[in-house]
Amino acid sequence: MATANKNLSEFDPTSMPNTEGLRVGLVVSKWNTEITQGLSKGAIETLMACGMSSDQIVTWEVPGSFELIYGCQRMMSHHQDLDAIIAIGSVIEGETKHFDFVCSGVTQGIKDLNLMGIVPVIFCVLTDQTLEQAQARSGGKHGNKGVEAAVAALEMAVLGRP
Repeated sequence: MATANKNLSEFDPTSMPNTEGLRVGLVVSKWNTEITQGLSKGAIETLMACGMSSDQIVTWEVPGSFELIYGCQRMMSHHQDLDAIIAIGSVIEGETKHFDFVCSGVTQGIKDLNLMGIVPVIFCVLTDQTLEQAQARSGGKHGNKGVEAAVAALEMAVLGRP
């Protein structure tokens, strides 16, 4: 495993872009809530550590990871002042091919939203084989992918700006 014994969520808030005037949306799946809430918490805490206030962050919940695509698209159209959106979900492999179809669909859907060029949509969807792997990446021994998604959202929000 490439991330064994590493915390990939360390960053320097002082090296992040100026967040004044930025707005970031989070669309969070309610499926595997323990995991998605950990990711969401990491993202929000990171955005705030970088200078954002709670009124600069919009959070919506959707039933599952597959619904993230529609949720992000609707957030784009309802909040046209957003500078980035983070799609937060967790898909844990089970005994059927459902895992493969959901993971592929969500990945392609988020990619398609990015190709629209309206606002960057950051992919923060864990696709783990076990609950333990998901826990390790949502605030456990491998850090918190929500933190990394928030850092990416801020960097993408200002991409190309002077």
